[in-house]
Amino acid sequence: MALQRLLKRAIAKCKSRFDLSACGAFSTASSPFTTSATATHDALLPQLPPFDYQPQPYKGPLADEVFAKRKKFLGPSLFHYYQKPLNIVEGKMQYLFDESGRRYLDAFAGIVTVSCGHCHPEVLNAIMEQSKLLQHATTIYLHHAIADFAEALASKMPGNLKVVYFVNSGSEANELAMLMARLYTGNLGMISLRNAYHGGSSSTIGLTALNTWKYPIPEGEIHHVMNPDPYRGVFGSDASSYAKEVQDHIDYGTSGNVAGFIAETIQGVGGAVELAPGYLKLVYDIIHKAGGVCIADEVQTGFGRTGSHYWGFETQGVIPDIVTMAKGIGNGLPLGAVVTTPEIASVMAQKIQFNTFGGNPVCSAGGLAVLQVLDKEKRLSHCDVVGSHLLERLRSLMHRHEIIGDVRGRGLMVGIELVTDRKEKTPAKAETAVLFEKLRELGVLVGKGGLHGNVFRIKPPMCFTKDDADFVVDALDYAISKL
Repeated sequence: MALQRLLKRAIAKCKSRFDLSACGAFSTASSPFTTSATATHDALLPQLPPFDYQPQPYKGPLADEVFAKRKKFLGPSLFHYYQKPLNIVEGKMQYLFDESGRRYLDAFAGIVTVSCGHCHPEVLNAIMEQSKLLQHATTIYLHHAIADFAEALASKMPGNLKVVYFVNSGSEANELAMLMARLYTGNLGMISLRNAYHGGSSSTIGLTALNTWKYPIPEGEIHHVMNPDPYRGVFGSDASSYAKEVQDHIDYGTSGNVAGFIAETIQGVGGAVELAPGYLKLVYDIIHKAGGVCIADEVQTGFGRTGSHYWGFETQGVIPDIVTMAKGIGNGLPLGAVVTTPEIASVMAQKIQFNTFGGNPVCSAGGLAVLQVLDKEKRLSHCDVVGSHLLERLRSLMHRHEIIGDVRGRGLMVGIELVTDRKEKTPAKAETAVLFEKLRELGVLVGKGGLHGNVFRIKPPMCFTKDDADFVVDALDYAISKL
C-alpha cells in the first residue's frame, strides 16, 4: 500500500509540465535531468517566498480515495475547487500543504476564516489547555472563559454595543440578529442588498441575494434593494441616489415600517464589492425613521481585516444597532457572535433563549486567544500596510492586462474582477476558470466570487506578507500572459 501511494504521488507530479515546473521544492530545476529549455522556463516562473517550516510526512489516504469516500457518504450539494481537487493535509500560518508535501500560499484563508494564521501556536495552546480541563458544560453553569471572552469582545465595540450572544456560525448569527430586530421593533419586513450573502439557513437564505445560493422556498417578509456598487451599479458611487431608492422601496413596497436593514460593508461572496462611500450613514437614518434597526454583517470584514478600521462599518462612519460576526473570530473554530445594545437584548428575555454550544469553554478560550494575538501582532496596521502594497501592485497590473476590469477592496479583503470588454464589463467567465487553475499550478490558492464567478477574492490569513503579496501579483501576471 505504501509503495502504491508513492507511485501515485510520482505519477501525479508528472501529469502536467506546468505543474512539474511550478512545484517549488519538487521543481525540475533541482533535478540533474533538467534540460536547458526547461531550466529557462523555470527561471521565468514566480517563486514562492522562502518559509522555514517542514511539513510532517503524510501517511494517510490520497486524494482519489478521499474524494471517492466523500462522494459516497457526503451530500451531493458539496462542491470543490479545481478540476482535480486538492487534498490539503497540513497548514502553517499563511501556507497550506498537500499530500505530497507541496506548499501553497493560501490567499483565501479557508474562505476568509483563518485570521491569525493556520495552526497559530498561541491559539492552539489556548484550545489544548482548555480541552484538558473542560470541553463542554453549557451556560447553565458558570465558567470564566465565556465571560472573559465576552468582556474582551465588548471592549472592541463602539457606542453602547455591549451585550454579547455566542453562536456557532455566521448564518446562525444573522438569524439571531433578524429575530432580535423583529422582536424589538414589532415589525416583520427586513431589507438587504442585492448581491449580498448572509447565510444559507432556511431563514438567512432570504437575506442572501445571489440566485446561485438560493433554493426555491418561501422567504418571508424580505426585500432586496439596489446594490450601491461603484463599479457596476447604475448610480456609480453616488450614495445619495442609492439611498433614495431605499426610501422609495419603503414607501412603495412596504407598510412604511420595517424591522431592520442588514448589509456587509464589503460584500464577500458577491465579489469584494465595497459599498459607495457614505451610503450606510444615509440609509441608517432612513431605516431608523421607518422604525427599524440597522445590522452590520462583519462575518468577513471584522477584526481588522480591512486595515483602516477594526470593523468594516467604521469605514462608513456609522454605529449599528446590532453587529454579527463569525469566521475570523475563531481562526477556524466553529464560532460566531451577535453584539447589540442592552435595550435590544432585553427583548430576548421574554422567552428562553439558549444555545447548547455557543460560547463553550474551548471555543471561548480559542476566541479570546485570537483577539489577543491580533492585538499583540498588530494585525490591523499590518493589514493596512500589506493591503495597500497589494492593491497598488494589482492596479499597476491593470495597465498591462485589459482583462482586469476592476481592482477593489481594503486591507486584506481584495477583489479582482475579470472582464472580456472593459467598456461593456462583460464577465470573463471562461478566462477566470482557466486562470484559477493556472494560479493553483503556480502555488497560489485564491477564492472566486460574484454572480458570474469572475472575481478573484484575495483574502488571506492576516500574517500574509509583502513578499506573499508580490508573489500573488507576479503569479497572476505570469498566468494572464500565458492566456
